[in-house]
Amino acid sequence: MKTSARNCFEGTVVQVKRGAVNDEVELEVGHGIKITAIITHESTEKLGVKTGVKAFALVKASFVIVATDIQGVKLSTRNCLAGNVTQVEPGAVNSEVVIDLGNGCLITAIITNQSCKNMGLKAGVSATAIFKASSVILGVAS
Repeated sequence: MKTSARNCFEGTVVQVKRGAVNDEVELEVGHGIKITAIITHESTEKLGVKTGVKAFALVKASFVIVATDIQGVKLSTRNCLAGNVTQVEPGAVNSEVVIDLGNGCLITAIITNQSCKNMGLKAGVSATAIFKASSVILGVAS
């Protein structure tokens, strides 16, 4: 599979919570890292998503928010993945920030150069990648 999404996480569905319209799907992508996706119940049925099914989560880098110093902060966002910045690649307006979540699991974010500068992002800085469950596209192999 080829995709333009910078972040593709393969894993196993560990939980599905059914809702009236949307379902909440939790995907274990390895080493204790879990990603939550919100998809329609129709999509859950159509894709055959249930506990134990192999699936993948796609997250566009532009959907990922980068935060630092958030200990004790409460957020409504379901996906908050902590790690360390391994790379910052500045562009004309935006920078690409790569965060290592541990054990080689990486997530990429696109943020403004000004935000990157204000946060002092560089290799080695602790950071958290944040994205909404509704920003996750869930798929299964056909």
